Amino acid sequence: MSIYMILTILFFNAIIIGLYKIFEKAGFKGWYVFIPFYNFYIWLKVIKKPLWWYIFILIPYINVFTILLMIVETLKCFGKNNLGIQAIAMIFPYFYIPYLGFNKNEKYIHPDKRKIIKRSVSREWADAIIFAVIAATIIRTFFIEAYTIPTSSMEKSMLVGDYLFVSKMSYGARIPMTPLAFPFAHHTLPLTEKTKAYLEWIKLPHYRYPGLMSIENNDVVVFNYPDGDTVALEKQNQSYYALVRQNGWEYVNNKYTVVARPVDKRENYIKRCVAIAGDILEIKDGVIFINGEILPDHENVQHNYNVYSNDVLPERFFRNFDITEGTKTNDFTNIEVEKGYKHKYILALTKDIAERVMNLDIIDGVERIIEEGRKNYIFPHYYKYPWNEDNFGPVKIPKRGHTVDINRNNIILYERIIEVYEGNSLEVKDDIIYINNKPADSYTFEMDYYFMIGDNRHNSADSRFWGFVPDDHIVGRALFVWLSLDPLKGWFSGKIRWDKTFRVVR
Repeated sequence: MSIYMILTILFFNAIIIGLYKIFEKAGFKGWYVFIPFYNFYIWLKVIKKPLWWYIFILIPYINVFTILLMIVETLKCFGKNNLGIQAIAMIFPYFYIPYLGFNKNEKYIHPDKRKIIKRSVSREWADAIIFAVIAATIIRTFFIEAYTIPTSSMEKSMLVGDYLFVSKMSYGARIPMTPLAFPFAHHTLPLTEKTKAYLEWIKLPHYRYPGLMSIENNDVVVFNYPDGDTVALEKQNQSYYALVRQNGWEYVNNKYTVVARPVDKRENYIKRCVAIAGDILEIKDGVIFINGEILPDHENVQHNYNVYSNDVLPERFFRNFDITEGTKTNDFTNIEVEKGYKHKYILALTKDIAERVMNLDIIDGVERIIEEGRKNYIFPHYYKYPWNEDNFGPVKIPKRGHTVDINRNNIILYERIIEVYEGNSLEVKDDIIYINNKPADSYTFEMDYYFMIGDNRHNSADSRFWGFVPDDHIVGRALFVWLSLDPLKGWFSGKIRWDKTFRVVR
């Protein structure tokens, strides 16, 4: 059993035992605390709160706020009206509740007999703000969190300007690995460009609570960017490792401010999980195969197409088909010149839209673009793997407990897993691989891994570029979009995309 699971059980039992003694001090039988549902009824009587509070105890997410309020009200019954003490008790109830129960000097005072304390307006605001910060932090860490879509890599499934909720419980909430952080900030303090929003004085190992489900093929998943362990702060929209491959280590590290980030403080990405741990993935001419079977494209998956026209396409063409990704080019091949085309557009289209465009009178031809030949920016960035966006693999996705043979030719696929994600030393000398200073011809994976691809297939930086996503990088499952704003429009000219708001993510 994990140390975190053991601690969780101990903390839960500590609160139960503490309430046992508090019930006794309040004149109730302590063993009532062990009766499910009835224990909350007794607790409400201890703090003299109306029975309708019980409704909020039963509502997911709302019950977190309710229980925190009950803890504060319990403290008041022991004369603990200090704001700092109440904040500590909400953060560490597994210590403070037993303290109140077992300390003989702490006397229970019935709410009717408590002194009425008149609070200043500033104190009331401070109470409300601190409670809100603590409650919201707990909810966004363990239950649900709001995110914004910043790029077009998931169009048409997710649009730039979409605001969505992500479930932390679906795959199991992670314990914060870097717990000392500024509230509601991710990795950089608000109003700054380079100041860290977290301290690394305390670092906790990865642990994930049991989830409601496992990741499945085609799930839309939020995760920490695996290549984001090292960042050039002036070029945060680019992979540090890609910059080094293009410009050299010395140039990048001398020109930019380079920092390292812990797992939970790396950028949040959202993609579709096309392959889970243990799958064999292969992409042939843009078609994804999982374990030899075609993985059906989601209806919103886009590919790049060459669209030919003898006329300039009007703005209404792009508006009517909701086409947001595209470029116009005059770089024609000889064959295209012979056919007499005057205009060529490279457009990101779904299969359905491509078929509809093809039938328009102003369109002379539509052909899907299939990347051919090796690309230097494609994982694993090695000439013996001549892969590109549309032709990739086959490769088996690493699975926890699975052992793979390693050699000089395939170690490039697994070196980042072995060295960075799973914390081993790795060295190759005279064609012999050394792991933790010992010769090795095989390796057993310690985590599950996933392969993530954006629905906007030719306009997405994803696993085809930087490889596998480790389990400890998984943040949660995208649930639904609660607001969709068009970044190119004003508030009075259609900024809110009403037809895209309140939709379930599929």
